[in-house]
Amino acid sequence: MKKLMIATAALALTAGLAMAQTVRMGTEGAYPPYNFINDKGEVDGFERELGDELCKRAELTCEWVTTEWDGIIPNLVSGNYDTIIAGMSITAERDEVIDFTQDYIPPAASAYVALSADVDLKGGVVSAQTATIQAGYIAESGATLIEYPTPDETIAAVRNGEADAVFADKDYLAPIVAESGGSLVFAGEDIQLGGGVGMGLRESDTELKGKFDAAISAMKADGTLNTMIKKWFGEEAVIY
Repeated sequence: MKKLMIATAALALTAGLAMAQTVRMGTEGAYPPYNFINDKGEVDGFERELGDELCKRAELTCEWVTTEWDGIIPNLVSGNYDTIIAGMSITAERDEVIDFTQDYIPPAASAYVALSADVDLKGGVVSAQTATIQAGYIAESGATLIEYPTPDETIAAVRNGEADAVFADKDYLAPIVAESGGSLVFAGEDIQLGGGVGMGLRESDTELKGKFDAAISAMKADGTLNTMIKKWFGEEAVIY
C-alpha cells in the first residue's frame, strides 16, 4: 500500500510538472497581421510565429486559444488562458489589473482612415474597437466616438457611412488601405499612443513572466525579433 501511495504521488507530481510546462496563449484571431485565423482554421500571423518561438526558447509547450477582444483581460484573470498575446498596448490602466512582459513591438503609430482625406476628425464621428487605447483617445478628443467589438466592424462603419473615420493601429490599417483601390485613404496625422505591445499575464505569474522576458530579450539581442517584425509589417516598420 505504501509503495502504491508513493507511486501515485510520483505520478501526480509528474503530471503536475507536465501541465506546468503547457501555457495557453490567448489571442483574438481577428487583427491581421498581428493575429488572424488562416484558411486551415488555425491561429496565424506575427504573434503566432513570435509566440511559438518564445515558447521554444523558454522550453514551454504552447496551446493557442482565441477569445473576443472585449473579454480578453477578464478571461485571463479568470484563468481561461495564461497569456494575452494579441496586439495589446502596454498602458498604466491595464497594468493595474494585469502584468506585462517587456514590449515585443516598439511604440508604433495609430492613424485615421476615411473615405476622404479632408474629413472632419475633430468634430465628426470616429469608429474604434471597444476597450482599445484608440477608443480612449477618441473619447477625449472632442470627436464623437462609436465603438465596435471587432476591428472589421470599425472599417465597415466608415464604408457604410456610420462613421466619418476609423482610428486604429496604422500597421493594421495600412494593408486595408492598400487593398481598397483608393476608396479608403489616410487622413490627418499619425499619433503615438501606448508603451509598445507586450504579453499580458496574471500578476501572480512572475516566473512565467521572467521566462518570456528572457526569451524576448534574447530575440532582441540576436536580431531575430527585428527580422520577424519586418517580415510581417514591412521593411519600413519601427524596429529595435
